[in-house]
Amino acid sequence: MNRLFHVPLSPFCRKVRLSLAEKKIEVELVEERYWDPEPDFLRRNPAGKVPVLKLGSMTLAESTAICELIEELHPEPPLLPRAPEARYEVRRLVAWFDDKFHHEVTSKLLYERVNKKVMGRGYPDSKNVKSGAQRIKYHLDYMAWLLDKRRWLAGDVLTLADFAAAAHLSSLDYISDVDWNRSANVKEWYAKIKSRPAFRSILADAVPGFLPPPHYADLDF
Repeated sequence: MNRLFHVPLSPFCRKVRLSLAEKKIEVELVEERYWDPEPDFLRRNPAGKVPVLKLGSMTLAESTAICELIEELHPEPPLLPRAPEARYEVRRLVAWFDDKFHHEVTSKLLYERVNKKVMGRGYPDSKNVKSGAQRIKYHLDYMAWLLDKRRWLAGDVLTLADFAAAAHLSSLDYISDVDWNRSANVKEWYAKIKSRPAFRSILADAVPGFLPPPHYADLDF
């Protein structure tokens, strides 16, 4: 049985979960307290990070590398275009969300509001929360600009770039930190993506001590 060692609200884990689900690859989800790792987990990934995917005989780490290997092993339905230029754009946007968006927004909101409490590491830093709340506006505006020109973030078809963005935004939406009224284009894009069958397990996540807003699992907002 394939296994994914994950944390429910981790956007990096969610990106892998979405890729697996879109390609209809069954996987058992195993929650992992990576901040208090056991020896078995460190043997699976000495970096001490999630996600870690046991796929057949392979033990895989690093979310984007995992997603690209899944793409190579299971090319249908495709999440990376064939044309080199189009692949570049997908990879650029995946890096944008997993690096810039994560550093400026996810780490400032989700990690401060949720992770610190779960890990027993004190209270949110109000400066970080304020910074994240301000910076997400810039990123939503950038997404709106992209979607003015394209059907999906990287072009005319759904790609890994959309899953990377949706992984971060869905984690933040769980704690009501996304202003969906800022852009009709972004709201419409998210409604389309969260209506996909691949999103069902994401919307069913529950984190003890944190209740999602009523619209979180509402496919029509």
